[in-house]
Parts: sequence; C-alpha cells; structure tokens
Amino acid sequence: MTRLAIVVEKASDWASYYPSANVITADEYLHEPNVTGERTRVINLCRVSRYLGTGYYVSLLAEARGHRVIPTVRTLNDLRERALYGLDLEDLNEKLRSFLPAGGDDVTDIGMLVYFGETSHPQLADLARGVFELFPCPLLRIEFHRERVWQIQRIRPGSLDGLVDDQQDAFAQALDHHSRTIWRKPRARRQFRFDLAMLTDPKERMPPSDRQALKRFVRAGARLEIDVDLITKSDYERLAEYDGLFIRATTGIDNYTYRFAHRAEKEGMAVIDDPVSIQRCTNKIFLHDLLQSHKVPTPRGEVLFQHDDEQLESLPERLGLPLVVKIPDGSFSRGVVKAETAEQLRQATSDLFRRSALLIAQEYLYTEYDWRIGVLRNQPLYACRYFMSRGHWQIYKHSAKGAVKSGGYECVAVEQVPEQVLKVALKATRLIGDGLYGVDIKQTGNRCVVIEVNDNPSIDGGVEDGVLGDELYTRLMAELLRRMEERRLGQTR
Repeated sequence: MTRLAIVVEKASDWASYYPSANVITADEYLHEPNVTGERTRVINLCRVSRYLGTGYYVSLLAEARGHRVIPTVRTLNDLRERALYGLDLEDLNEKLRSFLPAGGDDVTDIGMLVYFGETSHPQLADLARGVFELFPCPLLRIEFHRERVWQIQRIRPGSLDGLVDDQQDAFAQALDHHSRTIWRKPRARRQFRFDLAMLTDPKERMPPSDRQALKRFVRAGARLEIDVDLITKSDYERLAEYDGLFIRATTGIDNYTYRFAHRAEKEGMAVIDDPVSIQRCTNKIFLHDLLQSHKVPTPRGEVLFQHDDEQLESLPERLGLPLVVKIPDGSFSRGVVKAETAEQLRQATSDLFRRSALLIAQEYLYTEYDWRIGVLRNQPLYACRYFMSRGHWQIYKHSAKGAVKSGGYECVAVEQVPEQVLKVALKATRLIGDGLYGVDIKQTGNRCVVIEVNDNPSIDGGVEDGVLGDELYTRLMAELLRRMEERRLGQTR
C-alpha cells in the first residue's frame, strides 16, 4: 500500500483548504520513525527556498528514507544556482517571446505562478509545463524581464502562505488534479515489491515490442513481485510514482523517450534505456567514430561533410561502388540509401543532406542475413538471424505508399552462435554501457563487422524469444529488479 503525505510547514498554512488525513506538518514528518519498506509519496509544500531550512530537510530526509518526494533536493539546489538552470531555458525563452507583449509600452517585468505545471494563463500553458518538467516543484514563481526581448529572469519556489484567494483556488484545483494523476490509489489486490513503468506508444507502427511481448513482460514482472504498468507519453507527470522505467517505444534524442529517460535518472530510478545509451546509440556518426577508435571491426566508411564536393567526388575511388549512405539517426532501414553509381551517390547525398549536416557512407556488404545479438549487462541474452526482404538488399523494404515488408527470421541458441560474432558484439556494447542492446553484425567468411548497436532492440513474441521463451522476459525483469533493489538499498543506507 502506498501512502501519500502532503507536508506543510505549519498547520495554519492549510487553514484555507479542506481538512485531509494526508496533510501533516513538517515537524510531524521529520519526527516520524523511518519504517523500512513503507512506500510513501511526499508532496513538500513547506517554504523550501532557504538552504538548510525546515522545508529543505523535509525533502532531504524523504530521500534518505526512500520516499518519493517533490521537490527533490536536486531540484531545490538547481533552482538556487541560476547559472545551472539558465542553460536549460533557451527553448522556453523562445516560446515566451511569442506570447508576451513586444516593445512599445513601459512593461519590463512580469511574473506568474505555476501550480504543478499548470497556470491560469492559457497562452503560457506550454511554458508552464516545460518549466515544471525541468524543475518539478509544487509551486513555482517565474519572473520575466525584458530589455530588448522577453526572457525568463528567475525561477524560484513559492509557498502557500503567500497565496491570495484566487491563487489558493487555482492551487487547490492543481493539487487535486496532480493527486489524482500522479499518485495512484493503492490496489486492493496483490502487494508488489516494486512499481515499474513500461513506456509504450500504442500508435507506433513498428514498436520495439508487440502486444504479445508486452503481456509477457507484465506476467514476468508479476512473478518477481514487480507491478508493471504500461504508460504513454501523456504520463510524464506520473513518472516519479515508479521505482523504475523500461522503455518500449522507439527512442530518439529529439523525442519524448529521451525526456522520460533523463527524468527517471534524475529521480534516482532504475532505467533501461538510460539517457547515455540513447545518446550513444541513436547517432551512427558517433558510433562510427567510437567503434573505429576502439578497433571494433566495422565496414570501411567515412563521415561525409556537406558542401565538400571534392570528398564526394573521390569517395568511390576509396571505398568502391556500390556504397551505402545513411543519416545519423535512421531506424528500421529508414534513411539508408544504396548508391550503385556516382550519379546515384550525388543524388542520395543531396537528398539526405536536407535532413542532416553530416552523413556516413560505408562499403556495401551483401549477406543473406544479419546477426542480431541481444546483450544485457554485458552478457549475451539472445541471438537471431534476420534475413533480407525478398528481392531487396535490406531487412525492411519501405514502399512509397508507406507499406513495410520484412524478411524472415530465425532465433538461434546463444551457444550455437560463432564465437567471433559474440566476441565482436560484446566488445561493441562495453563501449556503450551495461543496459539492453541489440548488435547488428554482418558475417562474410571469417570477417565479422558491426553495422550498428541499438539501444532499444526489438523483442517481439515468437521472434527474439524463440529459444528462451518466458525465460527471456524473466531475465530482463530480474535485471530491472536487481537495479531497483540496488537503488532502494542505497537510499536507505
């Protein structure tokens, strides 16, 4: 059962609101005995702006007790250091300038209150949510200043005692909404040791796990006393509710999956895929340099620079034809073009440079199939052969109308994989981290080369689990359990 504690500095701070059994004073909370294993969510409404003040200690001891608290001590420290949060606000400042009045009047300073990411100014709703995502704090006061253009000058925590009547109403509504969406009502059925969020995208056409696999993850978690809850991108504010995050939506630096991973890491949660792995794996140019600098075998290739006509002209002499040209962040065979002639190479790069300032070109190696070695915590987990789509040189064939065809597959016991393939796969993933990865390898004779390392490998029912069955899902959940236990132990020490 999960307990919700709304902590106020003084009982009088809550006088304007309905009584609630969840509301306690800071003194009451700080004097509570630390009950090991009790799951508690804390909303700290004390005056938290003063370092080492009562409100600061509520957040500090909440973390020491293993409680989920908002705001965290890290958030409080970040808000105190303007040099730190100034770097995070460039995009938010751009949004701000489109809403606030331009020059021509005498207004140079404006402020607004944000309650759990909500504001009474609809035109600034996106800005309020963005600030709350960066600095999760129940009550924030944002101050704007204009010299030539509007900018966020300061962000600081607010307090209940400074609110007037209409602000109290707005705060009460936001707290009610936050309490219902963030802190789930405890379930009357089986007690679980940990809560795990599994991030999915129900609308994704080619998700990393199909429905069958997602169900098997949930069942595997239950066997290990982990309550696996499928969430979507609309559940960002709920993330602090959980002990861990497992991402089963296609990752990218420029989409919501990276924000979820980054937030989970800041909250001290166990997370797969972690933000560093996402950053390293989703850019093929980074991988190209990383693997080459550590002598991991890869296809012969070069990074292509826009407007370098001389490099492009001489490329076929160095690498031969055909060549494969890729954008840095393509997935599922998208953003990858084969050029068989110099003219096709010029056309391919012209098209792809519209999407990225740098490209990567590699020698073309045809094989009937690619190896995919699934690696978890630097140990091989599964192995598959993915065959090329019929009549095509890639595993996935995308038509102009958006249809996708793929080749066949064969799951293979790890013990039957050639030793050199496993050796190369593990050498590559050690450079990335200790998470879950899928290494794509081409094998031609005695030569094995790494095509890419995926931070979010496909695990579909009846495909990657073809050898291990339910054991595959159990091993993944067991690793997440180990990480959640490790973090809980670290919080209670």
